[in-house]
Amino acid sequence: MADALSVIPANVLRNLSDKLYEKRKNAALEVEGIVKQLAAAGDHDKISAVINLLTSEFTYSPQANHRKGGLIGLAAATVGLTSEAAQHLEQIVPPVLHSFSDQDSRVRYYACEALYNIAKVVRGDFIVFFNQIFDALCKLSADSDANVQSAAHLLDRLVKDIVTESDQFSIEEFIPLLRERMNVLNPYVRQFLVGWITVLDSVPDIDMLGFLPDFLDGLFNMLSDSSHEIRQQADSALSEFLQEIKNSPSVDYGRMAEILVQRAASSDEFTRLTAITWINEFVKLGGDQLVPYYADILGAILPCISDKEEKIRVVARETNEELRAIKADPAEGFDVGAILSIARRQLSSEWEATRIEALHWISALLNRHRAEVLNFLDDIFDTLLKALSDASDEVVLLVLEVHACIAKDPQHFRQLVVFLMHNFRIDNSLLEKRGALIIRRLCVLLDAERVYRELSKILEGEADLDFASIMVQALNLILLTSSELAELRDLLKQSLVNAAGRDLFLSLYASWCHSPMAIISLCLLVQMYQHASAVIQSLVEEDINVKFLVQLDKLIRLLETPIFAYLRLQLLEPGRYTWLLKALYGLLMLLPQQSAAFKILRTRLKTVPSYSFSGDQVKWTSSGTPYSQILHHSPSVSQISEDGDVVGQVLGNSNSHNGINFTSKLQQFEHVQRQHRLHTRELAHSRNTSTNTSSAKEVQRSEDARRPASSSSTSTVEVNRMPSRSRKGPGQLQL
Repeated sequence: MADALSVIPANVLRNLSDKLYEKRKNAALEVEGIVKQLAAAGDHDKISAVINLLTSEFTYSPQANHRKGGLIGLAAATVGLTSEAAQHLEQIVPPVLHSFSDQDSRVRYYACEALYNIAKVVRGDFIVFFNQIFDALCKLSADSDANVQSAAHLLDRLVKDIVTESDQFSIEEFIPLLRERMNVLNPYVRQFLVGWITVLDSVPDIDMLGFLPDFLDGLFNMLSDSSHEIRQQADSALSEFLQEIKNSPSVDYGRMAEILVQRAASSDEFTRLTAITWINEFVKLGGDQLVPYYADILGAILPCISDKEEKIRVVARETNEELRAIKADPAEGFDVGAILSIARRQLSSEWEATRIEALHWISALLNRHRAEVLNFLDDIFDTLLKALSDASDEVVLLVLEVHACIAKDPQHFRQLVVFLMHNFRIDNSLLEKRGALIIRRLCVLLDAERVYRELSKILEGEADLDFASIMVQALNLILLTSSELAELRDLLKQSLVNAAGRDLFLSLYASWCHSPMAIISLCLLVQMYQHASAVIQSLVEEDINVKFLVQLDKLIRLLETPIFAYLRLQLLEPGRYTWLLKALYGLLMLLPQQSAAFKILRTRLKTVPSYSFSGDQVKWTSSGTPYSQILHHSPSVSQISEDGDVVGQVLGNSNSHNGINFTSKLQQFEHVQRQHRLHTRELAHSRNTSTNTSSAKEVQRSEDARRPASSSSTSTVEVNRMPSRSRKGPGQLQL
């Protein structure tokens, strides 16, 4: 301290702390001259003493004017040292940096001015302080005082110039600081950071691309900034980096892919578009590096396929196709299970397009890596079954294709049908809304006969009789009306002359017994008219209910469709198809006369001629009405067998043909129907018991509430209640 006081006159020190800038400036010039003389003399000890004096007595002084004088004095001392200033920077720079956080804005301003002058002198030698200077400038860029901001910008430009020409700058030491600052939200700081990233990236010797994963997320975060200028600067920087990635032979795609996946789910449209654009380029360029990240990338792409912004949808679809076209191998790190998990999760998406693409992925994986997919079947099977209830027909059809692909193996086919039946059982709406579509599509994809045989086998042992009846009715309607099942119908029509048709008929018969109308329809389809008549004759009062009549109405209308054209043409030969007439008249007798179905069938039967066309001959019957043939039918004469040939047959015989024992089949049908009747009675009894119990409790509560203390009042209540029973009308039931 004494050495410094001996070389700096007292008036200089006094003026250095003056409130007037001019006096402080002149005093600083005096200090510059003194230091220059000491440097020329090589007296660095006294120079250090002068710097210490300026620091301790001025820069750290509680008086603002002293601090201002100290800063201008340190800058003057550096100018005086010129080329020898580098060895004193450890003393000069820290006090100036400390002043950047001074409460007085003028002190902060002079600190910027002082460091600017110091930097001009020492240039690259002060790079060792770069991180501290950068951190200070980062804060000053958002300073509340406009003059300080302006001074900081000037200093910032000078520092950038020095860094770009220096070979001592360490990007490795700088990146951690940059990564930390990238999360700042202040717009001025963001502009400052983007500016530095752009400048450093322009320096050939600095590999900013190698450190891009460290600050990439911060740049993407700026794309949603409220300032258009910041968004534009960030986008420009990102575009430049993406171009460098395309031209670079070595890029760390993995770390950046993780960032892009997260940003693709941003709520900001511009951020999503930029992220998905980057992902698109990565999929094209990444190669094997991206294989472990395919699942994450797919998880980002699929939601974007349904984005509300068209540009995002277009890029996402293109990326999805690129990714699916890559033939990756599990041996190379391709995680089939992870991909399936993503696809399964996206099947629950609210957007149809996303669900469709998820199914395309599952289908593609099944075709390429079937064994691996089947290992994860338990994880996705339930979700695939639930997807059958999807509101979109296209989704349901794709799900069925996936199921069909899985069901190529016998064990998986059985599992599919069992689970499908279970879903129909627990979800009535699925059967009502999607049942026909599902069954028809499966018949196309998996062979109709195979599907129907398996369904029939399961329904044969179905414990829920109500469900079995509903399911059989649905299957029967599909069988009779679906164009996809035309070949199956043709095969069934050969049941009396063909072993394959007979086997199919027998496999369906057991389960079709759950529905009288289904059995009758099946018999009419396969032209077993005598058995159809026998089934109709076996029906009892309990069988003919509203549900039965509804099904009968459907059948009568179906008889008028092209599918049953052959049956209507057979009515031209009433003498040959006597049992057909008897069956149809039997159905007519079961219909209410005022119903539309009754009128339709009666009108059809009225058109039956009273003569039979057989070859070139016309055979007149014994009566003018077809039904008279049935009435005059004698069991002792020749009858028309099920296949249409005339054979000697007595009604009491075994009634079998082509290995089909019709008597046994009729007994089987009657046995199943007895089970249904018993089940119906039990349900009715259960409901009545429940109703009576609740009614009795209600009456008891009512009586308890009204019962008075005297016995005479009780008698009055009983007397008043008795007539209400006697007034019950003749149409009311007495419980």
